[in-house]
Amino acid sequence: MTVTPQRLAEARVLVVGDAMLDRYWFGAVERISPEAPVPVVKVNREEERLGGAANVALNVKTLGAQATLLTVVGDDEPARTLERLLKRDGVATLLGRDPKLYTIVKLRVIGRSQQLIRVDFENQPDHEVLSGMLVDYERALPEHDAVLFSDYGKGGLTHIPRMIELARGAGKPVLVDPKGSDYRRYAGASVITPNRAELAQVVGSWSDEAQLLQRAQALRTELGLQALLLTRSEEGMTVFDAAGDASVPAQAREVFDVTGAGDTVIATLAALMACGLSAREAMPLANRAGSIVVGKFGTASVRYEELFT
Repeated sequence: MTVTPQRLAEARVLVVGDAMLDRYWFGAVERISPEAPVPVVKVNREEERLGGAANVALNVKTLGAQATLLTVVGDDEPARTLERLLKRDGVATLLGRDPKLYTIVKLRVIGRSQQLIRVDFENQPDHEVLSGMLVDYERALPEHDAVLFSDYGKGGLTHIPRMIELARGAGKPVLVDPKGSDYRRYAGASVITPNRAELAQVVGSWSDEAQLLQRAQALRTELGLQALLLTRSEEGMTVFDAAGDASVPAQAREVFDVTGAGDTVIATLAALMACGLSAREAMPLANRAGSIVVGKFGTASVRYEELFT
């Protein structure tokens, strides 16, 4: 199936998950602090970018599809900044506000083109922050062609089985970027996209490809998944589905920054599956999208022209 810009523009993806604000402070490093053996960064430029599930939604939009982000943020300045950036970039939003929640901020300090430190601002919610948005979710489902759950392990997706059940009942493909060691809450999804470390945390490490195939297929069957797509960094990607397994090699290029590469991969998969492709059919393009984005700095995204030319 050929995915034209027109077909992609009609595809609608509902992104659900933990949204974050990525902040970057750039500066010059010319001396070491007299207080401690650390560099002093004289900040001369600041940037704010969408992170987490917000970056996933942006990737869907940048590729040319329509994206709606359903998430819960705090009632604070970072939340207002996130909302402004989402509106600027054309991402539709269903935002819940929870005064007990700190909107997640990741601050990266950059000196001499290197990340010197990352400072995270967040708190772990003591309740299910998305439970109050189930009505919004059910209302939005019919208007979308695929649902993507972006789980960053921040507590926003502790209880998602009902959301998966509703989406599958409505005949929508469901994609999950998983976290943690218990994947049972993702049961019934169409495809999950763990990396090597994440999958090993669930099924144990494997000694060869045959053992990987056996364990991945056993997990897929246990969870009732249509496919499990394993991202393997320099080894490319492998999809495990009812037809067996298939792999694509990594596309060699200079790696500048791997930040957000997983976001780009699953966003591309979701957009293409919203157009009617299977996970197996979409994998080579998702692999290419990941290879493009690691050549960019920070959380980045890929345009249709970059992917298909």
